[in-house]
Amino acid sequence: MRITVFGAAGNVGSRVVTEALTRGHEVTAVVRDAARFATLHPAATHRTGDAGVPDQVAELSAGQDLVVNATRPAPGHEAEHAAISRALLSGLAGTGVRLVVVGGAGSLSVPGTRGVLASDDPAYVPAAWRHIALASNAQYDAVRTAATDVDWTYLSPSALLEPGRRTGTFRLGTDELLVDADGNSAISMEDLAVALLDEAEDPRHHRTRFTAGY
Repeated sequence: MRITVFGAAGNVGSRVVTEALTRGHEVTAVVRDAARFATLHPAATHRTGDAGVPDQVAELSAGQDLVVNATRPAPGHEAEHAAISRALLSGLAGTGVRLVVVGGAGSLSVPGTRGVLASDDPAYVPAAWRHIALASNAQYDAVRTAATDVDWTYLSPSALLEPGRRTGTFRLGTDELLVDADGNSAISMEDLAVALLDEAEDPRHHRTRFTAGY
């Protein structure tokens, strides 16, 4: 496959690039600043671009099979999350290129709570993280309510998403937070990248959301 990854130098984006290259795909790694090229995987094609500008999205997705949005807004710019999603959908309209958005866990419901969102449960989203969780909720709303012909997928991680090991062993869900027997909700960034590339290669979630966790 030919895959464009926006936010390719970030924590999740860099792991998506690595996982895709390991599987033999052709990857265009996109960052806003060319100064970050040195941090990108050398086997990827390095490009600059802004996922928030539809014309640039269209240019960087031309001839591609899939676009992955792994961008994350800087502190104080959380409102960009939803705006970037709308720009991606606009830039990909009519192209036939699929879109996978790496989102947040805040819009998942907490098991056994009759619909309480993770963003409203401090056990899963502490106060210090709530601002980005709410921005991710708005991001998800922007994607799922859009009137678009784009075949999109929204990937919500578990509540705790950290660098770790690539195990290849995890569970998938839809709209409910995945927790273990002790109530913990977690997945490594490496395994989230595995889940994303599994979906890219064998699409099962069209115009809907799924989640991954241990």
